[in-house]
Amino acid sequence: MLPTLDDVLQLDAVRRGQPRVVAGADRTGNLVRWVHVAEVTDIAHLLHGGELVLTTGIALPDEPDRLRAYIADLAEVGVSGLMIELGRRYASRPPAALVAAAEDLGLPVVVLAHEPAFVDITESVHARIVQEQFAELRASEQLHEIFTQLSVEGASTDEVVRQVAAIGGHPVVLENLSHRVLAADADGRDPAELLSAWETRSRAVRPRTRTGYDTASGWLVTTVGARGEDWGRLIIVLGSPPSPRETVLIERAATTLALGRLLDRHAESVERQAHGTIIARILAHAYSDPQEAAARARALGVPLSGRRLLGAVLRHRGAAPPVGELSALAETAAAACKDARLPALVGVLDEGGPQARVGVLASLPARADAETALTDVATRIRKRTGGDTVLAAGSVVETIRDVRRSFLEAEQVAGVAARGSGGRLFYRLPDLRLRGLLHLLRDDARVQTFVERELGPLLEYDAQRGSDLTRILELYLESGRNKAVAAQQAHLSRPAFYERLRRIERVLDADLDDVESCVSFHVALLALSSVRWERS
Repeated sequence: MLPTLDDVLQLDAVRRGQPRVVAGADRTGNLVRWVHVAEVTDIAHLLHGGELVLTTGIALPDEPDRLRAYIADLAEVGVSGLMIELGRRYASRPPAALVAAAEDLGLPVVVLAHEPAFVDITESVHARIVQEQFAELRASEQLHEIFTQLSVEGASTDEVVRQVAAIGGHPVVLENLSHRVLAADADGRDPAELLSAWETRSRAVRPRTRTGYDTASGWLVTTVGARGEDWGRLIIVLGSPPSPRETVLIERAATTLALGRLLDRHAESVERQAHGTIIARILAHAYSDPQEAAARARALGVPLSGRRLLGAVLRHRGAAPPVGELSALAETAAAACKDARLPALVGVLDEGGPQARVGVLASLPARADAETALTDVATRIRKRTGGDTVLAAGSVVETIRDVRRSFLEAEQVAGVAARGSGGRLFYRLPDLRLRGLLHLLRDDARVQTFVERELGPLLEYDAQRGSDLTRILELYLESGRNKAVAAQQAHLSRPAFYERLRRIERVLDADLDDVESCVSFHVALLALSSVRWERS
C-alpha cells in the first residue's frame, strides 16, 4: 500500500527539516504516489495526482490572487500535499493567502523550518514506495500460489471461502444471483448477526464495476463467473476502504471459485453443496448453537426456526449410483420441493461413500399436513425419475436439535424399502411392518442366532455346492407358496422346481407344507436379507 503524508512526515530525511503542517491537517492521510520538486507555478498540467510537491517557494508570486490560483490548480489535479522549505523565500510562514486557499480546498501544506536536502527526501519517499510495491507484489504472488493450490486440489466452495476469511481477517460471504447465501465464514464473529436479513441488505449493494467497494455497507464485492456466465457474488465485509492486497485477494478467490465450477461440470451445484453442508453439520452436531444453523439456512431461503421439521432420504434402489447420478437426483428433489412450494434443504450426503444418498430437510408451516406435503413432493419426483427411487421419511420434529433423530429414522426406513419391490410414493416406519422390525433388530445376536438355526444347513449346502436353494426357498415363500408362480419366477420347469423343493426339505429336515415351518423360514429369510444388506 502507498505511504500516506503522515508516513512521509515520520521519515528521518523529513524530520530533520522539523516539518509543521500549516493547512489541511485533516487530510494528512492522503496517499503519496510520488515526489516532485518544482519551483514554477505552472506545474499542474504536468502532474497526474498523488504527488507530493516540494518547493522553496522562490518562484511563487506575491499577488494573493495568483497564489490562490496556484493552490487551486494543485488541488484540482489531486496532489497529495505541498511541502515548502522556509528560509529562501519565506522566513517563518508562507503567505496568508496561500495558507487560507489551501485550507479552503483541503490541500495539506507542510513547512520545513530547517533546510533539508530535497534529494534525501525524494530518495527516502521513493524507496518507501518501491518497498511497499514490492511487498504488494510478493503478497500477490503468495495469494496466487495459495489459490492455485486450492484449484489443483479441487477445494470445495466452503474451503475457498474459509481461506479468504483466514487470509483477510474479515467475514466472507458467497451468494448466488438471487442473493441466497451459498457459503459463509464469519471469521470468529456471530454468524447469525452476519447473515441477519441478508437478502435485503445485499440487494441494496450494487457496485458499478465488476469489483467495487460500497461505502455505506463497508462491503468489498466482486462478481463470480466465467465465459460470460456470472452466477454469484463474493463479499468481504471490511468496514473501511480496501487495500490493494484485499482487492487482489477477492478477485483471485472469485477466479478460483469460477474455475472450480467450470472444471466440475458433473458435480452438484454450489447451492446443493451449501444445502448438503448444512444438513451434514446438523446431523454431526457441528453447530455449537442451533441458531447458527437456522441463520445459515434462512440465508438460503429455508426457515428452520418456529417450523415443524422433517428429515427424509432419497436413494436409488439397489447399489449406490455414480456421484453424477446422485447429484442429478438431488437437483430433481430440489426442483420437486420448489414446485410443491415446500421450503427444504436438499443435498447429497456422504458423497462418494457406500452410503451416499440425497438428504432432504423439509420445513413445514405449523398447520401443514406432513402426509400431504410428502405426497406432493414424491409424486413430482416419481414423474421425473420413473419410479426407480425410494423416498423415506422420518418423524416430524419441532426443533433443530431433534432433526438428527428424524434423519436416522428415515435412513433406517430407506435401507429396508430400497430392497423391497413395493410401489409406494414414500415410506415411513409404520409402512414396513415385519421387514422394518427385523431391519431394526438386525444387529441383535438373538436374531442372528435364529437365522443360523433356521437356515444354517441350507446356507452351508449352497456354499459348498454353488447351488441356489436359498433363493428358490425365498421365491417359493414370497409367492405365497404358489409353486407354479415361483417356478416361473425362477425360470425353471415345474418338475425341476419341485425337485429343488424336495431337496430343500431334506437339507432342512422340514416339511414345506407345514404353515408354521414356512412362516419361520420366511422370517429368517427377511432377517438374513437385513444382515446381508448391512454388510454390503
